[in-house]
Amino acid sequence: MSKQPLDLSRTWTEAEYLALGETDDRYELIDGKVTVSPSATRPHNVIATNLIFFLRPAAREAGLGTFYTNDLRLRPGTIVCPDIVFGKLTMEAGVGDAADAVLVVEVTSPSNFRWDRGPKREMYAAARIPWYLLAEPDMSDLSSVSLRLLRRDGRRYVEHATAAWGETMVSSEPFPISVDTTLLLEP
Repeated sequence: MSKQPLDLSRTWTEAEYLALGETDDRYELIDGKVTVSPSATRPHNVIATNLIFFLRPAAREAGLGTFYTNDLRLRPGTIVCPDIVFGKLTMEAGVGDAADAVLVVEVTSPSNFRWDRGPKREMYAAARIPWYLLAEPDMSDLSSVSLRLLRRDGRRYVEHATAAWGETMVSSEPFPISVDTTLLLEP
């Protein structure tokens, strides 16, 4: 890709979006509009890495793959990049399909928490992804994190399991989960 700035004001086709290839920036295609997110912070990446560490063995046992920042098509013209996807996706290059995702994970950041809790949550539910996990660091000092595991119920998500800082989130679905929130910020 050239170093020319992208025209974010125009409508993009999926083919144009996919032609961007691998970039240093994190782009998503939402209803034909390209959006860009700032680079993730170290705490964000530590939380995501630790979630993979804690969740991957049980996901693998359930026959699910684990993918970090993998493009996922929710519907035509909408390709997002969840922090983590657990599902029946393959190692093939290209965009994954929402129908193959079992659990998507987002680690909220000061720049995106409203998006992850609202419109993106609604898009994941509309795409019929069965489970959504939100890891929510304390935005004031990034010294704690809470977890909210949501399951799809009809057209929306409902809370299934939660854990505040100092607690362990436990669930038997979508695969056995046990995550101590105090371990999520350990580099």
